[in-house]
Amino acid sequence: MWIRVLLIAITLLGSALAQAAPTILVFGDSLSAAYGIRQQDGWVALLQQRLQQRRFDYNVVNASISGETSSGGAARIAAALATHKPAITIVALGANDGLRGLPVKQMIDNLTTIVHAAREKGSQVLLIGMRMPPNYGAAYTNEYEKAFIGVARKFKCAHLPFLLEGVAGRRELFLEDNLHPTAAAQPMVLETVWKGLAPLLAKR
Repeated sequence: MWIRVLLIAITLLGSALAQAAPTILVFGDSLSAAYGIRQQDGWVALLQQRLQQRRFDYNVVNASISGETSSGGAARIAAALATHKPAITIVALGANDGLRGLPVKQMIDNLTTIVHAAREKGSQVLLIGMRMPPNYGAAYTNEYEKAFIGVARKFKCAHLPFLLEGVAGRRELFLEDNLHPTAAAQPMVLETVWKGLAPLLAKR
């Protein structure tokens, strides 16, 4: 009798696991970690709401860490992939590399490590770029922006040029530090991300 009960339990568990919603892993820094605002107001939380509203059966996991560089991301991507087994990985790192003026080649190597690891685990990737203000100099800002394009082309993965499209340059949409978007700006960030993410959802 107990063997029969055990077999039924195993069958039910297997069925539940099979029906579990696939995961979207958001792998970023403070711009994705809702820094300075309520978590529920951040674009990642808004993304989960939109998926539910539009009947996309995905679970969003936010593995973003404030202050994270591409180097930190490269060091922890394997563990994040092993833990969450994402169907889609949104990579939104590099802003802190740029703000610190770190070598672009180093960022390219780190992003390459991250995207390669995700692809090796069968995860689709959306790579989101950043831009630096002009005071960093034309040579650095141009090389920095092209880095994201180059990595995306190498892996033929989805790519968005700029996470803060339509937000950057509008002082009223930033906190006092002039670095992090306000709650009011988060729906705009979501719209930008959605443009790159939606086609990946349609492929499922």
